Amino acid sequence: MRNTFMILVLSLLFVSCKQEIKPADIAKLNGYWEIEKVVFDKGEEKAYGMNENFDYLQVKGNKGTRTKVMAQLDGTFLTTDTFENFSVRFTDKGIFLDYKTDYAKWSEELISISDDQFVVKNDQNKEYHYKKAGPVNLLKDGEKTK
Repeated sequence: MRNTFMILVLSLLFVSCKQEIKPADIAKLNGYWEIEKVVFDKGEEKAYGMNENFDYLQVKGNKGTRTKVMAQLDGTFLTTDTFENFSVRFTDKGIFLDYKTDYAKWSEELISISDDQFVVKNDQNKEYHYKKAGPVNLLKDGEKTK
């Protein structure tokens, strides 16, 4: 009986723990990010393998830009013309990235963030898991990548 009670208490502790994201953590979004997987609302997952397209996020204060970039063989990234502006909104229910383009507006909740990964959830309860992307120099020309 005592073991059952301890298991119950530990289970509740793990379920109730949610990362507390501080305003200073938003700066961790800066950089190149690669989508790792999408978790759908019913728990199914779609894993992504090697990606040639990445997202470059640049945040200053509570404003940011998300730009699509393509990895090059020499380790650099080619910038495309596709980008979205967003603002960071702090509420008592969570932290949200509010996007706005000429064609649409949408929000994603920032679920967790660290130096090398972050997770956002959209209004359809899909979780997008990103990992930090680094340059890959496939030419092996001895030059440093940017």
